[in-house]
Amino acid sequence: MENQQIKQAGLKVTAPRVKILEILEQSGKRHMSAEDVYKALLSHDEEIGLATVYRVLTQFEGAGLVCRRHFEGGQSVFELNSGEHHDHLVCVKCGKIVEFLDTTIEKRQARIAAEEGFKIEDHSLVVYGVCPDCQKKRG
Repeated sequence: MENQQIKQAGLKVTAPRVKILEILEQSGKRHMSAEDVYKALLSHDEEIGLATVYRVLTQFEGAGLVCRRHFEGGQSVFELNSGEHHDHLVCVKCGKIVEFLDTTIEKRQARIAAEEGFKIEDHSLVVYGVCPDCQKKRG
């Protein structure tokens, strides 16, 4: 499956690309940093350098296989491009990321853009707060 996805994205199938795509698809984490991918490769006894991981993730982003997200106060994370828009809740204490979609918010954003004469090409909504687990720890 990975080989076909890589080919369809217009990239040459190489062992590092296949292994990195496998890690992204099989990980329990939906949002992974380049370092997360690198550590996962190491745990699978794969000898792919961190620079290669960054390069492949950037190539995947350019080819539309992954989306890069920049959350405040942290590094870039990558997620497989599912083709479906969603927004994010990010915990400022532990970094937990929750995806959500709210059609009312989406419609309101589109209406505001139209009122201002904007044609939306892309957008991102990130809400920062404290997750329930971290709220409990505050006690």
